[in-house]
Amino acid sequence: MSAMRVLRTAVEEYIALRQQLGTRFRDGARALRAFVIFAEGEGAVRVTTDVALRWAIGPGATALISAGARLRLVSAFAQWRRATDPVTEVPPADLLPVRYRRHPPYLYTDADLGRLLQAARELPSSGGLDGLTYSTLFGLLVVTGMRISEAVSLERADVDVSAAVLTIRRTKFGKSRVVPLDASAVDALSHYATRRDQCVPQRRTCVVFVSETGAAMTAWKARDTFVRLSGQIGLRPPVHGHRYGHGPRLHDLRHRFAVRTLIDWYRAGENVEARLPYLATYLGHVHVNETYWYLEAVPELLQLATERLRDGRGGRTERDS
Repeated sequence: MSAMRVLRTAVEEYIALRQQLGTRFRDGARALRAFVIFAEGEGAVRVTTDVALRWAIGPGATALISAGARLRLVSAFAQWRRATDPVTEVPPADLLPVRYRRHPPYLYTDADLGRLLQAARELPSSGGLDGLTYSTLFGLLVVTGMRISEAVSLERADVDVSAAVLTIRRTKFGKSRVVPLDASAVDALSHYATRRDQCVPQRRTCVVFVSETGAAMTAWKARDTFVRLSGQIGLRPPVHGHRYGHGPRLHDLRHRFAVRTLIDWYRAGENVEARLPYLATYLGHVHVNETYWYLEAVPELLQLATERLRDGRGGRTERDS
């Protein structure tokens, strides 16, 4: 195969992969094919930042998407391609502005989570409840992948420890769902409920998570506490002009749950493409495309998917027909 054909072949393989994973990827496919035509005209045999940038802002692009979005598309392809062609350059995705860009997930390590939960447990409070409230709340987000808005809205009747399930009623999209709990989560919630009722015997609210005054926990307060603790343990380094710096978000606990689930499925040999709709339902995504996003946002997942399809173990789904 000539050097000039290598890039075209790689792009077609990437397009096929994205489509086999269940996404139509029509506009993206057209844009990447236009990029190949431009790159071949420039004599390029692989992706470089210079070629990608000139294509994104120049007249050679034919897809009806912004220059920033075109550059991010090439950057995602290049990141995948570098696994088999290490000299491929990955253009920085933020070189050009885009109208909307989802935050790439921060994948907490087990050590990160251990330090975060320990810092939460050590929060000072007169009655000793605040530390337990935040450590239990954050721990629940880790093991269930719930949104923080869903967790702070949980009512006591929504927790069924005998059946080991939570009923989530106040969701982002207004759909209720049932979330199973493992034994550690059941024990933690039971312990928290006992301690909470001892510290706050006079019930002011029916929600599960409360402050020492008995007031309902809020998503805003949970995020603020998370940010402070993250800075304290070094997850959010200080930045001039920003009180708590920049870094991982509370919502990234949800991303970690989703990504870890997908990685575990791939490594266990599961038919991940067929199981993605179940994960979407579990997470409360309004559409399965929200769940497919993880496959392109996390390089390790895309590489695992590539290996699965190359080995002939990937299954096509109804979305591909």
